[in-house]
Amino acid sequence: MSYTLRGRIESRLAAALAPLLAATGLALVLRDWWPFELAGLMIGIGLAADLAYHRLLPYQPGWLAVPLGVAELGLVMLAAWAAAVEASLGAALAFYSGSWLLAQILGHAIFPLARLTYAEDGGELGRLGAVTGAAVVGVFVGGGTIAWATQPPTVHLEAGVHRGPLVLDSPQKLVGEPGAVVTGGIIISSNSVTVRDVTVVGGENGIAVDEAEDVVLDRVRISGAVLDGINVRRSSIEIRNCLVHSPAGEYAQGIDISFSLDVGPSVVERCTVLGGREGIVTHSATVSVRENRVAETTLRGIAMTEMSMGSIEENEVSDTLGVGIYCGDYSHCVIEENSVWNTAPDHLSGDRTRRGYAILAHFGADAELRDNHVSRSPGGIAAFLGAEIEPAED
Repeated sequence: MSYTLRGRIESRLAAALAPLLAATGLALVLRDWWPFELAGLMIGIGLAADLAYHRLLPYQPGWLAVPLGVAELGLVMLAAWAAAVEASLGAALAFYSGSWLLAQILGHAIFPLARLTYAEDGGELGRLGAVTGAAVVGVFVGGGTIAWATQPPTVHLEAGVHRGPLVLDSPQKLVGEPGAVVTGGIIISSNSVTVRDVTVVGGENGIAVDEAEDVVLDRVRISGAVLDGINVRRSSIEIRNCLVHSPAGEYAQGIDISFSLDVGPSVVERCTVLGGREGIVTHSATVSVRENRVAETTLRGIAMTEMSMGSIEENEVSDTLGVGIYCGDYSHCVIEENSVWNTAPDHLSGDRTRRGYAILAHFGADAELRDNHVSRSPGGIAAFLGAEIEPAED
């Protein structure tokens, strides 16, 4: 089909109206604006692509829809990453795929029926094109206004040392300038809080999160905590790209997420935890622990216990004492594609379950294992007290 420039733009905007409305509604329900942001990126990149197609493809055969769609998908994902759109990969792919499929149905079936001269007019939709174009602009302006008005305020923490504990008891984004340090800890007690690029030194807990949802910790650095580097209670949280090290107390832990089975799932990813009794531990929580590095712990590297549920995937656990990865107390754990090495036996404890086990299931736990790499850990992989180890389901 040979499109005119106006035809390309009108067809693009008309096909984008329904996905944009759906994204706006979903954003309002979730109180999270990533669907709207993703739809905006899709429309913007699509319109820019139409300008290029008009010059490069005066005639566009139908079979080109698939490769062009894949190319636009790549550009959208790159733009979403650059703009820090907080959408999961699965949700973003599903939204784009559904929108692309709808556009194909409209362009090949609905528009030609609604306007019999659609092909002869180069994809122009006449009055329908003007109405849908205006509607897209109106929805985008209205949704953008609501999103701007409802976003939590962004607070910039200046470079230098700030005495804590710093209490965040209202929705906000706390963003540290280079060199921003908080001593004495941060306490989060509100939903919809993001802390990014902040260093925390000392405190009973480096960062404590209590009864809060939609909390994000990104690129935080924590050292010298007495109990936990990050302590999460009855909350749902995303912890990304963090560094927890140099614990100050004998019983200090890196990251502890507990008692949140009825709140919502949490994620710990791409963090480095060095030292402490347990590096990353969950109690009665649903958590995904992935792509982290944990080392030099004295009890366990990564542990899911007390009826937790979740996955432990693609982590590196090394130089731990007793146990590398632990699934215990009737927890259900999917443990796959982890690398565990140098798990030393804890002879002083006299505990036969701490004899250098790389992966251990304990006390009624159900651990599904697949493609883990274990080396220099004399206990290998084992199960005790009614726990079961089985291959993970595909």
